[in-house]
Amino acid sequence: MTALICGSMAFDTVMVFEGRFREHILPDRIHMLNVSFLAPSMRRNFGGCAGNIGYNLRLLGGAGLIMATVGHDFAPYAGWLDQRSIEQRHLRVIDNEFTAQAYITTDLDDNQITAFHPGAMNHSHLNRVGDASGIRLGIVSPDGRQGMLEHAAQFAMAGIPFIFDPGQGLPMFNGDELRALVNQATWVAVNDYEASLLSERTGWSAEQIGARVKALVVTRGGAGSWIYVDGRRLEIPVAAPRQLADPTGCGDAYRAGLLYGLQQGLDWETTGRIASLAGSIKIEHHGTQQHSYSMEEFSTRFRESFGYAL
Repeated sequence: MTALICGSMAFDTVMVFEGRFREHILPDRIHMLNVSFLAPSMRRNFGGCAGNIGYNLRLLGGAGLIMATVGHDFAPYAGWLDQRSIEQRHLRVIDNEFTAQAYITTDLDDNQITAFHPGAMNHSHLNRVGDASGIRLGIVSPDGRQGMLEHAAQFAMAGIPFIFDPGQGLPMFNGDELRALVNQATWVAVNDYEASLLSERTGWSAEQIGARVKALVVTRGGAGSWIYVDGRRLEIPVAAPRQLADPTGCGDAYRAGLLYGLQQGLDWETTGRIASLAGSIKIEHHGTQQHSYSMEEFSTRFRESFGYAL
């Protein structure tokens, strides 16, 4: 069962300021802010929600196709995907745009200042779900606003079950649009903050949203996750990470676990735990696609974390 992964592809440039923003940003001068932060440490990561989900699904042994728009500067990322045998046939190059880019500066308190340039992502609506053949499962993850609206409608029209994963794109949509997106989706996946915002804008409680889809998944960081399914709320425990390195991309790894469980026809208790472990392994490494494991290693960690065999 091949999953079509609609979402963003991006370069993430992460810099570390060896100080604290609060010592340099004065509240009484915020109206005329002009500051510069020396960041001796910098790394450039390959990211974007679709790229991260596709990478993690590949690690798990699942079948996925990424559908996204990228810019004229995408060649290094394309080489990375080639090395890992990740399909690129549904990546559309927008010649006069840059690939989406995030510039993130982090201080010693883990506060972040981010500037995001969407670039080619704004053209995601040019891709169409129908262009991909043999698709039986999908996900609409953060992307260009129009692309997210159209891809959700296209999945629904084609009768292809899909996860609606609005992520940081959720504030782009009003209540009517979010109600329509939930009604089109088969499953919804959000973190706890996004769940609150989704409820506020739709006027529906988590239980009411869960009743409109086959499952509502709410991740809660170190507190594990909740899955609302069949009128119940399943408590999914966290898989304890061996170290805490970088939380960026953990949600995408979790969503790859959901896709894998759906592809394998697993129950929600096991699917949630696979997703939880995928996220925990990611947090042990810097960058969103720098971790690696075999399924044998993953299965061993699964037994260690949850007490039964995968």
